[in-house]
Amino acid sequence: MKTTRVTTTDKPVDTFETDLLVYLVTQIKDKAPLCDKAVMAQVKKAFELGDFKGEEGEQLFYYPAAPGKKKQPTAKRILILGMGKIETENDEAMVCDTLREAGGHLAKACERTQAREIIICLPTLGTLTPEKTAECITEGALLGDYRFTKYKQVTRKKTDYTGIAAIKFACTTAVKSVRKGVAQGRISALAACAARDMAHEPGNGWTSAEFAAFAKALAKTHGLTYRCIEKKEMEKLGMGGILAVNQGSAIPPRLVILEYQPEKKSETLLLVGKGVTFDSGGISLKPGAGMEEMKYDMCGGAAVLAAMQAVGEEKPAIGVVAIIPATDNMPSGSAVRPGDIIHHFNQVTAEIVNTDAEGRMILADALAYGIKTYKPDGVVDVATLTGAVIIGLGHHFSGLISNNDNLALSLETAGRLSGEPLWRLPLNKHYKKQIESKVADIKNIGGKAGGSITAAAYLSNFVGKTPWAHLDIAGTAWNFTEKSYIPKGPSGIGVRTFLTLIRNWETGKLK
Repeated sequence: MKTTRVTTTDKPVDTFETDLLVYLVTQIKDKAPLCDKAVMAQVKKAFELGDFKGEEGEQLFYYPAAPGKKKQPTAKRILILGMGKIETENDEAMVCDTLREAGGHLAKACERTQAREIIICLPTLGTLTPEKTAECITEGALLGDYRFTKYKQVTRKKTDYTGIAAIKFACTTAVKSVRKGVAQGRISALAACAARDMAHEPGNGWTSAEFAAFAKALAKTHGLTYRCIEKKEMEKLGMGGILAVNQGSAIPPRLVILEYQPEKKSETLLLVGKGVTFDSGGISLKPGAGMEEMKYDMCGGAAVLAAMQAVGEEKPAIGVVAIIPATDNMPSGSAVRPGDIIHHFNQVTAEIVNTDAEGRMILADALAYGIKTYKPDGVVDVATLTGAVIIGLGHHFSGLISNNDNLALSLETAGRLSGEPLWRLPLNKHYKKQIESKVADIKNIGGKAGGSITAAAYLSNFVGKTPWAHLDIAGTAWNFTEKSYIPKGPSGIGVRTFLTLIRNWETGKLK
């Protein structure tokens, strides 16, 4: 994966040579945009001519004279980039996403101008600290600069733009805190980009083995604890859900585990991500049209694993355990059939009505095992679980279902601050009744009505009283709401929500 150097300086911008010098401006009704005094003359003139108002994404380029005079910028070009209106009553989440959008627009401007090294003059906003301002702009710029070209071979050209090589933030005060914000933004963005990379991999390029290899490499790099439970051990443990989904596959399943624990005793958060590396639907075969997108069915596992990349770098104050049940779901003579009955890790039996409702089957074993083994204080699972969530929420919100109000509220807040909004759905005995089976404890689908909720109802049988939340990202893992920093295809959804949750975790809040 391409890396971008991101640094901070308090030196005057005219002491550096750069491809692009960037000033961010705020739109003001009926007045010239609020901007740095260094570009005030240009902004005022453009506003008076009706050429520039500072609207979101609006761009004004100009080209300074050849360097040599005192305080003459040594930038090849200067970009004045509009952020739109930022009112004092705007909440923090709204302002954060405005800054990410600005970073995304900046990345697109760099691509158009082939700018490789840029300097950003950090704007002063009354609504956010300099640290948070720098963090959000960094996130937006790096997320907006994302591209996946691994498999571009004969069509790749030497002249193709490969992305921003270096970003330097210029600020006159709070340099230390700005540097911290830049570091956090970079860690978050690169983790989300790692999740996007995993999702982009084809089914023959990313299997359960690749999940395990990536996790093992992270453990070695960041001092995490790695474990991989393979098929024979799953059989001994009685993980009938994972084994059933894997029955039709030529590639063995793996339960990939990464653990981080701080030196001081703390609470532990368990993250579980669905890792179906390709979902054909099994015997209940999906339609052929669009089936190539089912390589994205492991986006939950990718989000969890990428979050651990950031956890390994930041070493937070709480313990974090990630579990990815990884397999593909294929039809064959040995595949699990509709009507089959399986035994899960916690002895719950399930009637398989539809083999395309496989995600809940593998998550069930992972949740039950993870809770029994690590006794977490809270657990969150994330999965591209149901098409029903897209019908209900479109591609703009991820579904949230939880048995704990505090955890649900913490996740809603984290999602809002990360620009990855969640919408909580109900779960009660009436939905659980829909998955009652006449021949087993439960069945794996509850009909079309409330499909996202009945899928969560299935999972609720495997968490006991542990504070638990389920995120259904089927509508947001790809084709997420169009934003300047969110590309078409995999979005990396969930990674930054988890990091925000972890960074703001309060010991004891779930008790």
